[in-house]
Amino acid sequence: MEKIRCGWCEKDDLYRKYHDEEWGRPVYDDETIFEFLILESFQAGLSWYTILSKRETFKEAFDQFDYKKIAAYSDEKVEELMQNPGIVRNRLKVLATITNAQKFQEIQREFGSFSKYIWGFVDGKPIQNTPKTLKDVPATTEISDTLSKDLKKRGFKFMGSTVVYAHMQATGMVNDHLESCFIKR
Repeated sequence: MEKIRCGWCEKDDLYRKYHDEEWGRPVYDDETIFEFLILESFQAGLSWYTILSKRETFKEAFDQFDYKKIAAYSDEKVEELMQNPGIVRNRLKVLATITNAQKFQEIQREFGSFSKYIWGFVDGKPIQNTPKTLKDVPATTEISDTLSKDLKKRGFKFMGSTVVYAHMQATGMVNDHLESCFIKR
């Protein structure tokens, strides 16, 4: 019997694997949360498919998304990244990644973990939505607006409400699988 999935992931195996194994599953470890923050920030203005298809190259280029290393990147490392055709070579986004890694650690120091901070916006548990169609899935919510504003106030870059809501979906802070999706049932 064919699995029924959310319509957005029917493009190919890469999307289906991501949908089936990751999207909407709660993530509480800081390393994975940081990875998705970086990927989502690079996605701003681009398709998620573009970023997902470059994910492994991003991981290699950005030291396995090690935020401690990224926070200390030099100008030479930035130039190296700008020459890497396997990633999105947007200087502002590369520089934002360094800033975001630094700010990420500041939040860890303040809250004990970034996970504790970010999950606090949803009272520590996923919001369970019940969209019937893709049109029922919002691009932003009041919570993503609030979280985005707080991240920006703390110095994060490329963290608009749409990027933040996509991050919330990716890390399972919100479950937007369609009612018909095999994962939702």
